[in-house]
Amino acid sequence: MVEKRIRIGVLASGSGTNLEAIANAIERGEVPAEIAIVLSDNPKAFALQRAKKHGIPAKVILPSEFSDRREYETALISELKRAEVELVALAGYMRLVGQEFLVEFKGRIMNIHPALLPSYPGTHAVRGALQYGAKVSGVTVHFVDDGIDTGPIIIQRAVPVLENDDEESLHQRIHEQEYKAYPEAIRLFAEGRLKIEGRRVRVLGETSS
Repeated sequence: MVEKRIRIGVLASGSGTNLEAIANAIERGEVPAEIAIVLSDNPKAFALQRAKKHGIPAKVILPSEFSDRREYETALISELKRAEVELVALAGYMRLVGQEFLVEFKGRIMNIHPALLPSYPGTHAVRGALQYGAKVSGVTVHFVDDGIDTGPIIIQRAVPVLENDDEESLHQRIHEQEYKAYPEAIRLFAEGRLKIEGRRVRVLGETSS
């Protein structure tokens, strides 16, 4: 029996390291999925080169070429639907998604954030943890809603903040956990094991200890 592989669309604005982690996990056979398309709002995003390396179709859609955000997102939705995408993964995508996008892919948009939400939402999360003197930071994979990093949480991984940490060293250790957590969350979705119940995400088949 051939295992069903879901089709993923990745939105990226920058280096694409999480895109790379997802692609590598798929190629190792750890995630029953395929990346159908990578879309970027930045023609200089290194994520586009990573997509090319993995043989993934990629396209740049510039917001400046559209009259407003709704028209821009309509173009994104059109590309994702054309690629028959079942799950949208935001991987360093530096824009909030609008209402039309949320409705079209309700319960099917994931994001990853370098903090233990609800602490330190938005940009500069790592800097915020250091400035606050936090002893523990981490990573959160969550479904996307209409707030800023407020969607139901799928996976969290803790990362201790060391006495001599700076932004770069802490971010590096957080990245190490991101590259494990994001593919894991996608695997659970692909296996049909994630169920959103209000603010909670239940992992089906998981036994409590």
